[in-house]
Parts: sequence; C-alpha cells; structure tokens
Amino acid sequence: MENPPPPPLLSRHERLREAARKKDDAINRLLRPPLPKVLPPEIETEVNVILRKRGIISKIAREQVSDKDISRLQPCQWLNDEIINFYGAMILSRSELFRHKPPLNGTKKSKILDVHYFSSFFWTKLLGEGYERARLAKWTKKFDIFAKDIILIPINHDNMHWTGAAINFREKRIESYDSMNVPRKLVFHKLRQYLDLEHRNKKGKPFDFTDWIDYDPEDTPQQENGYDCGVFTCQFLESLSRGEECFNFSQRDMTYLRRRMIWEIAHAEFLDWR
Repeated sequence: MENPPPPPLLSRHERLREAARKKDDAINRLLRPPLPKVLPPEIETEVNVILRKRGIISKIAREQVSDKDISRLQPCQWLNDEIINFYGAMILSRSELFRHKPPLNGTKKSKILDVHYFSSFFWTKLLGEGYERARLAKWTKKFDIFAKDIILIPINHDNMHWTGAAINFREKRIESYDSMNVPRKLVFHKLRQYLDLEHRNKKGKPFDFTDWIDYDPEDTPQQENGYDCGVFTCQFLESLSRGEECFNFSQRDMTYLRRRMIWEIAHAEFLDWR
C-alpha cells in the first residue's frame, strides 16, 4: 500500500493566513491574563492533604492513580503514563459531558470541542507494531474519528520525553507540540499514515489530504529543564480540547500547574470548570 502523499507546500493564501494567525495569537497573549502564581489558600491546604494520602487517590473511567503516581506531580519529577492518561480521561470525559449536555450560549464552557483522546499506549502500538498488527482499527470500533473536531495524542519518545500531537479536522492539520522544539517528522509521517489506513478501513477509500498541512508552531512554550515535559504535554492537550490557538503558560507556571493538577486529578475535575 502506498504511503499517503507528502504535505503540500503552503500557497500564498495559506502563508498570509498563517501570518494573520500568528498576529492574532500575539494579541491574544497580550490580552489574556497570566496564570496565578499560587492556588487559593484552601486549595493549597487540600493539595497538602492529598499528598499525605496512601493507596488509590482517584478514579475516572478505566483510569486510576495511586499515591506513588500523584507524587510525580511534585517538583522535579517526570510524569508517568498513569498521570498522563488520567488527565486525558478527564479531558475526554469533559468533552463527552458537554457534547450531550451543552451549556447555555455565551458561557466559557461552550468552547469545549468534540474530542477523542488516545491513551499514551496508542503511539507505542502504532510505532512499534503498526496499524494492522496492533489492531488499531478496534480502538475506534464504537465511534467515528472523522466526525470529531480533533484527536489528541500524548507521545512518549523513547521513554525520555513527552510531547503532544493532534489530528485537527477543523483546521486540516497534523499537529505536534514539543516543549523542547525538536523536529518531529516521524510524528507527522506516522499520523498521516494512521489517518489514511483508518479511513481505508472505516470508509473504504484513501483519506483525502488536500489542503492538509503539518503544523509545528515555532512559538510553542518551551521547558527549561529535563523533567517538565509531561506537564507541558498535558497542558497543550487540555488547551487544544478547548479550541485554543495559543497557550497562556510557560516554564514559570510549572510549579503552579503541578499543584493545580494534583487537586484536579484527586477530584477528577478541572479547577476552572467546577
């Protein structure tokens, strides 16, 4: 079977659109208030209580985290699959909730997209075994990925680095978000290949890649150490699930975000969406 075609060169119109998007993103960052430096005192106290608990801390869908997992959110720790996949299950659960019970127009919660979130094991299977051998067609047996707004994918690179990826049907983009800004040609190639094979399997014909581009924005927030990549990845994917086109966090926010994620995971609920 032939590989899907390479991404097309950007037309003049697409270059102008991309330049306009970057300008809009810069304006949005200026207008958007920065994240707090600390949680409210009562939440900070609760986070300290959570960190003293032992055993299973929280469950959602098929995911659960223990005290050993949640401790990975303390400073200077590398996140594991359990934390990444639990946060992803929260993103997926929120999307499904608002798809079935949409909020009133005009509220911030109306920004939630119809997403699917693949666990971290999706990329491991795709890269290690391929679409057919890993039976990835069964992963989407109960839903149609082509009806979604966006597919979110956490990626573990050689058990050394987390990045986020997305198949964005709204924007016709294969997207990669890397907090170390390393070129990820393999991510684009494999996800295009997956998309084509999934379309052949479910729709009986090759996927139409007309106007689709590979998207790796230069202004992706960057980490300044060797251990915060998992937190960046969770926040990339959470932001994308709300249709955000730019990110309002950076390295200076990691301590706050780690503490907030402890509370969120323990409650299986996003703090800003209570």
